Amino acid sequence: MRVRTDAKREAILEVASAAFLELGFERTSMAEIAARLGGSKATLYGYFASKEELFLAVAMQAAQRHLDPIFENLQHDTVDLGQALRRFGERALSVLCNPQSLAAMRMMLAQVGRSDIAQRFYDEGPREGNAKIAAYLQAAMDDGRLRKADAHVAALHLGALLDAETVRRCLFDAPGVLSRAQIRQAVDRAVAVFMAAYGPAAGGA
Repeated sequence: MRVRTDAKREAILEVASAAFLELGFERTSMAEIAARLGGSKATLYGYFASKEELFLAVAMQAAQRHLDPIFENLQHDTVDLGQALRRFGERALSVLCNPQSLAAMRMMLAQVGRSDIAQRFYDEGPREGNAKIAAYLQAAMDDGRLRKADAHVAALHLGALLDAETVRRCLFDAPGVLSRAQIRQAVDRAVAVFMAAYGPAAGGA
């Protein structure tokens, strides 16, 4: 009986990540990953039941490694709310708009309707991320820094505003890497619109 180890799993994820980014999801096979790893397909299947499971694990690991600390920092950011949201937006977009993240998102989107991995990634990644933002916004609503509203919807609106000039553009237009200045300016505009809608002086129900 083969003994599975965390070190071996991490090695598989590292090699698989490089293969997916280089070849894309469709052209990457378990045989290719095994060859790069210097092992057998049987070893891979001992850790991951399918290529789809391996791809999902690669995507989740990358998201957790790069985005979880950003969400954690937001929860403990006690500066001015607008400044905290701008800092969060700049950090998150610097990750989401890099070429590796965009390539992974394009591959994940291409799987919609072909398998359930895109839905599972959304449930475990973006949906969970939105819940964390909603919890932060709810706290701001409770102490009067934002007007009372549905915090879940407010989090979705914030995410959409942050994506509008950046992630969405990069996914479809491929303008190259956005500069820090471009990201900062886009975030400033997004947070300004968000605060105009949800700030304590904003109207609406």
